[in-house]
Amino acid sequence: MTSNHTPENRYRPGLFRWSILLAFCTLFLVVAGALVTSRDAGLSVPDWPLSYGKLMPKMEGGILYEHGHRMIATTVGLFTIVSLVWIFRVERRRKWMRMLAIAALLAVVVQGVLGGITVLMLLPWYISSSHATLAQLFFSTTVAMALFTSRRWLAGPSTIPENAENPLRGLSLAVAICVVIQLFLGAAVRHKALGAIYHICGAPFVTGMVLWVSMRILLHYARNRELRTSAVVLLTITLLQVFLGVAAYMTRIAYIDAIQPMPLMVTFTVLHVAVGALTLAASVVMAILVRRNLGERVTFPALKEDAVSA
Repeated sequence: MTSNHTPENRYRPGLFRWSILLAFCTLFLVVAGALVTSRDAGLSVPDWPLSYGKLMPKMEGGILYEHGHRMIATTVGLFTIVSLVWIFRVERRRKWMRMLAIAALLAVVVQGVLGGITVLMLLPWYISSSHATLAQLFFSTTVAMALFTSRRWLAGPSTIPENAENPLRGLSLAVAICVVIQLFLGAAVRHKALGAIYHICGAPFVTGMVLWVSMRILLHYARNRELRTSAVVLLTITLLQVFLGVAAYMTRIAYIDAIQPMPLMVTFTVLHVAVGALTLAASVVMAILVRRNLGERVTFPALKEDAVSA
């Protein structure tokens, strides 16, 4: 394993811990947004950017969820600005890292604007669904920032050849894309633009893709610790997500005649959204690690010869 801990590109524990905090707060923001939708509190505050013309309205009823969501979003936005400034100060060598920090800030700004448009236009499903999906993508971005500032990443990759008979780069990227599409369908269902059948039909396909790429890693690339760990994590989170999806759907059927959202239904729905964000982040991390750790593509006989010579 090679090390790239140069003076300009060394491990900075403070920045890494801050990136972890930003990712955690972003996941909390996703949960808060899911609570707004699940509690039918989307229009509890009819104006934007203020709430009933105030910076701090009385926190009761649906206002607690809607304005609380805005307060958390503001905090995440401020944290993202801190990350941008910090990265620009210390990441003088890795230009791409600075570009990622800029992209994260732009995502926060667009996310806030979409949230405001959602309120002002009375919850159009395509804006609301885009708002929810972008939140999940932003969370994956913060997780990637935490990964890139970690000691393990800066220590350098453990490169292994890619098996030409079992290629991984394209498949890992396809998994992440499929998860994004599935999350958008789920958001459209929550905003009552589509029937649940579309999201339900997509679930076996996405789960199958995750199983495919995870088993390919565990069968053919398990000697690489980073790839092996990413496969196990993604597989575990996906199976949990499937369980939560079934639970969320069953509770909705059980309380279909309820005049207001029931606590059990809200709990499973919010958990399903949160673990969906974790699923996307895990798939993005896997795609990144695949590109980091796989070297030149070789045929299977060449791999066998290398193993014998080793």
